[in-house]
Amino acid sequence: QVTLVESGGGSVPAGDSLRLSCAASGRTFSTSTMGWFRQAPGKEREFVLALTWRDSMTYYADSVKGRFTISRDNAKNTVYLQMNNLKPDDTAVYYCATGLHGSLYSFSSYDFWGQGTQVTVSS
Repeated sequence: QVTLVESGGGSVPAGDSLRLSCAASGRTFSTSTMGWFRQAPGKEREFVLALTWRDSMTYYADSVKGRFTISRDNAKNTVYLQMNNLKPDDTAVYYCATGLHGSLYSFSSYDFWGQGTQVTVSS
């Protein structure tokens, strides 16, 4: 079993930055692809970005390229989502996920999820 706990959400004005954290426990973190997704009210959960464990490649949604980055600290079993130049359209609940068994772009490919953290960006 894997437990993921997100933190770091909040309410900020457009143009500000936030860093989300996702602390993992229960499996070999260093060999796990980690993904971030988000879900706005009335919308489907969408891919934000992911960091693969095998080659440390990062995959981004077009909407966040150049603004969001992902990093990991294997010693702390934690992955981070740095969000810069936030926009109102970034408002959503953000989730981290692991346990990949398919396309890293698809939320149905991940077995384990955190509880989510709310990010609200005002204009």
